[in-house]
Amino acid sequence: MKNLRNFCIIAHIDHGKSTLADRLLEETQTITNREMMDQILDNMDLERERGITIKSHAIQMNYVHSDGNTYVLNLIDTPGHVDFSYEVSRAIAACEGALLIVDSTQGIEAQTISNLFLALEHDLTIIPVLNKVDLASAMIEEVSDQIVDLIGCDYEDIILASGKTGIGVPNILTAIVDKIDPPKGNPEAPLQAMIFDSEFNSFRGIIAYFRVKNGTLRKGDKVRFVNTGKEYEADEIGILKLKNQPVDEISAGNVGYIISGIKAASEVKVGDTITRVENPCKEAIKGFEDVKPMVFAGIYPVETEDFEELRASMEKLKLNDASLVFEPETSAALGFGFRCGFLGLLHMEIIQERLEREFDMNVITTVPNVPFIVTKTNGDKIQVTNPSDLPDPGMMQMVEEPFIKAQIITKSDYIGPIMSLCMDKRGMLKNQVYLTPTRVELFFELPMAEIVFDFFDKLKSVSKGYASLDYSPIEHRASHLVKLDIRLNGEPVDALSAIIHRDKAYDWGKKICVKLKELLPRQQFEIAIQASIGAKVVARETLKALRKDVTAKCYGGDISRKRKLLEKQKKGKKRMKQVGNVEIPQTAFLAVLKLD
Repeated sequence: MKNLRNFCIIAHIDHGKSTLADRLLEETQTITNREMMDQILDNMDLERERGITIKSHAIQMNYVHSDGNTYVLNLIDTPGHVDFSYEVSRAIAACEGALLIVDSTQGIEAQTISNLFLALEHDLTIIPVLNKVDLASAMIEEVSDQIVDLIGCDYEDIILASGKTGIGVPNILTAIVDKIDPPKGNPEAPLQAMIFDSEFNSFRGIIAYFRVKNGTLRKGDKVRFVNTGKEYEADEIGILKLKNQPVDEISAGNVGYIISGIKAASEVKVGDTITRVENPCKEAIKGFEDVKPMVFAGIYPVETEDFEELRASMEKLKLNDASLVFEPETSAALGFGFRCGFLGLLHMEIIQERLEREFDMNVITTVPNVPFIVTKTNGDKIQVTNPSDLPDPGMMQMVEEPFIKAQIITKSDYIGPIMSLCMDKRGMLKNQVYLTPTRVELFFELPMAEIVFDFFDKLKSVSKGYASLDYSPIEHRASHLVKLDIRLNGEPVDALSAIIHRDKAYDWGKKICVKLKELLPRQQFEIAIQASIGAKVVARETLKALRKDVTAKCYGGDISRKRKLLEKQKKGKKRMKQVGNVEIPQTAFLAVLKLD
C-alpha cells in the first residue's frame, strides 16, 4: 500500500486537464505511441466534438521514481463544467490528493475555486500546477500570485507545466509520489469497498467501478451489495488500464472493477458498499449525498409506443450518470414520458444527445423549470416541478422559488454589462472583490428560474467570453409567480405551460405566441394562439386559414352563385374548427427553449 497513490485532476473548463492527463500517460508509458490520440480518456464522441469532459475517467499508471521504487498511480480525470460537479465530487471522494490546474493565460476562474473547496472539504493534498506556460500570452508571475493568495502555498510549490509540449510532467509525477499520502486501510480486515461509478455493457452486464477501503477482494468471492442486499459472485475483477485488465485480487487502497453478470440497472447504486458474504463488514461506507436536481423538464418519446424502450434507455444512462433523476409522468399533449431532474441546462442537452446517439431514441423535451414550494390556503406545503401540478390561484397562499448564490469572475471592464444583465434577471449584488487590479469577483443572489434558460450564454456574450460562473443553491423565497398557459383554439397545451414571474408574463407570452405563429403549419381553419394567466388572455396571435378558391369554377356570371359557394365554405370551416385539432411539430417545443 505504501507504493499506491490515488489522485484526481481538477480545474475550470478548458484549462487543459485532459491534455495534461495524456502527457502523464505517455511519460509513464501506460499507452503506446500507436494507441495515443488527443484527449485519450475522453472516449465519448460527444466529448470529442464539444471539446469538454462529461464523465470522470479512471486509469492506472506505473511510475518508476528516482529512488528506484515502482509506484502505482490511480488517476481520475474530472469534468470542469459546473453542470458535472457531481462527477467531480465522486472522484474527489475516491482520492487522497488532487492536481489543481490553472491556465496561465486565463488565471483563476470560478470553477477552479469551487472544485478546490470541494477537495479541501475532503482533506485532499493539493498540488498546484500552472499549465500552458509555453504560450506567448502566459502571465506566469501574475497567475502564480493568484494561486499563492488562494491556497496559501509557497511559490516553489507551484509546478510550471505545458500539456501540449510536456514541460514539467516529470516534476508533476515526482510531486505526486512525494507529497500525496498513500491510502489508509487494512488489507486483512473484512472487505469494505465503495462503488463510485458503473456502466452497462451489452455482453457482460453491468460493470461496477469501486475503491477498496479495507480488506481484499479475490476473484470468485461471493459478495453482497449492502444497500440493495443482493448477492453475486465476482466472475471477473481487475484494474483500470486503457482497457480493463483482469487480476486475481485487489487489496485495500486500490481501485478496480467487478463484473458479476448483473443485468438489472436498479441493482447497482453509486455510493453503495461491496462486502463479502462470509465475513461482512460491520457498517457500510458513508457514500455520496443524494444529488439535488436544479432543473426539471419532461422527456417524451416522439412515438408513444417507445415508452418502455425509453424507460430502459434512461435506466442504463443513469448507471453511467448518477446525477440523472427521473420519474414517469403523463401529458395531455405528449402522452407518456418522464419528468427528469438535471444539474443544469448543459446537462439536460447532453442527456438528450446521449439518448439519441447511444440508444437511438427520438425524444421531445418540454420547457425546463425549477422546483417551487407552494403553500396552500389550508397550510399544506407541496413541491411543484411541473406547471400542470400548480393548484388554482384561489387555493394558493404563496409560492416560493429557489434562489442561488452566483459567483462571477470577470475582467473589470465588463462589470457594468454583467450587473445590468443580473439586475434584469431579478438579481441582487451582494459583494464585489477585486482579486487583482483588472480581475473582479462578483457575488449575486438570483432566482434559479431566471438563469435556467440563456443566462450563461448571455453572460459570455456581454463579457466577450471572459466571465466565468459558478453557483450554489441557498434557499426558497416567496415571489409573485403565476402559471402562464399557451392555448391553441382555446385548448391549453400543457407541454408549453410555464411558471413565471408576473412582471415577465406578458413579454414571455407574446414571444411564444409570435414564435408558434411562425412554426405551426397552417390548417384549413383559423387557429387562435393565446397566452393566458388563468382565464385572462395576455397575448394573442392568429394563424390565418388556408383558403381553397371555391369560386374558381364560376366564369363571370351572377354574384349570388358565388355568395352561395362562399357561405357553404364558411359553414364547413366553422364545423372543421370545432372538430379539428392542431398537430404541434417538434421544432415548436425546441424553439421555445431557445427564446431570447
